[in-house]
Amino acid sequence: MHKPITFEPEVEKLATFIEETPRASIIEETLAKLRQGVPQKALLTAGALAVTRSTDLPSHHHGGPIHPVAGTYPVYQTAKILSGEKAFLPIIQHVALCNKHIHDPETGPAIMADMEPLSAPEGTVEATKEAFLSRVQRRHAPYAEHHLLWLLEHMKPDEVLDLALNRAIPRNAEDDHFFLYLTFAARTLDCIGWEWAPVIMRPPVKYLCRLPYSSIVMGPPPSIEPIEELMEEYKLAERDLTFHTSAGETEAIGDLAERIGTTDKYAPIPEMLAKAMVDGLSIEGTAEALSVGAATIFLRTAYGNPMDVHLHTGINIRRYLLRLPGVSLRNKILSLLTWHSGPEIRLSENKMHWSARTSAETMAALPKRSQDGLLDAITESIETQPSVDWDVIGTRLDLMEAAPEVKDTIALGQGYADAGYDPMALFVRLAEIGSRDDFSEMHFFKFTQAVMEEFYTTREQFRNVHLVAAAKAGAVIYGKRQDVYAHTQELLRV
Repeated sequence: MHKPITFEPEVEKLATFIEETPRASIIEETLAKLRQGVPQKALLTAGALAVTRSTDLPSHHHGGPIHPVAGTYPVYQTAKILSGEKAFLPIIQHVALCNKHIHDPETGPAIMADMEPLSAPEGTVEATKEAFLSRVQRRHAPYAEHHLLWLLEHMKPDEVLDLALNRAIPRNAEDDHFFLYLTFAARTLDCIGWEWAPVIMRPPVKYLCRLPYSSIVMGPPPSIEPIEELMEEYKLAERDLTFHTSAGETEAIGDLAERIGTTDKYAPIPEMLAKAMVDGLSIEGTAEALSVGAATIFLRTAYGNPMDVHLHTGINIRRYLLRLPGVSLRNKILSLLTWHSGPEIRLSENKMHWSARTSAETMAALPKRSQDGLLDAITESIETQPSVDWDVIGTRLDLMEAAPEVKDTIALGQGYADAGYDPMALFVRLAEIGSRDDFSEMHFFKFTQAVMEEFYTTREQFRNVHLVAAAKAGAVIYGKRQDVYAHTQELLRV
């Protein structure tokens, strides 16, 4: 008989706690464990493992293990920059979301069976790699999972990730989550330990074997063939491209970022990137320019979807891939060229109605404030955003427009950046605000962490656009649902 996945005793105890605790008491009991000294990472590990083994993938990408697993790394990083019991709230949010999905009839109950690693008949790494890719291509999920487990025992983690990227990158245009679930799962494993890859990586591979849900909503996706033809035309995988950036590239990075940030259509961006690399801009420099351009586009969009974080998280995870030695040069470049192709980024293409920078007249009219005064003003602006009329929106988040008042938050964020105030103080304040959110299912955490990383990995003269984008995201995402926070704040000593 098949056996369910089980863990070593201490992990099993915490995972079972998350699975079996009633939803009505999961908040109090999680807080009690944190106050008793249970390590935050231990709870996050148990949550990611529990929601992975005890939920099934839903027909779409909301529910099950996708967002709790993708949120594990940013939740951990968010908790690290908060102090006192404020640091407990991101952990409680994560555990509560895992518990919610485990108890949701749409995704549970489910039991992940223990599965034997299986090689190709030839018994070699190369043959099993080919078998894995073939099974994913033909959507044979159980076979692909068997081969994954064998490959994890015989290859380095980033080499296994690279193999799966051969299928995930081309399918990004069908659904951003084919790429994002896989890569965020890798970051989760960086956080909790790659010894858990045989559990955490199975659902992303299973997800890769499915038909895209987004095509039901948006129609057929654009083909990746033009991008592959661009790779071939410019011989990007064959050229001796410069990889690492340098101070001498600053002007070229600024020029490319400007052209990306001011484009009204996404289709020209891949050729902008390809030509820049051929003309001598490093791969890292090209990614940095794309990051600045993406943040600029985000500030221009009037899109009000609280899940609209992919412009930033998409480039952030691609810059993460650039740092992995086992990921091939081809996949690193191809991931950059396909940044724009996912449906959740394409939804913003026709919503670039705002200016990326608040007018000088508006900025001049703002009162002078100290750092603390401006932080409080930004907080108040975020907290007093107009409520959403859910009777009009229903479940169509893609129809949401940002309220005009979001521009006020953007102006305050611009003032904070222009004043040269401490960026980390703003990130901490936004982390505190974001920790209240349980509507976006970890998207606020993912955005805040991504934008903070992008800020600190972007050269000084270009980075402030990320700081302003962080303030805007706070205004767009905040206040949709805060049930966990409402339940928790009376219990916390904050």
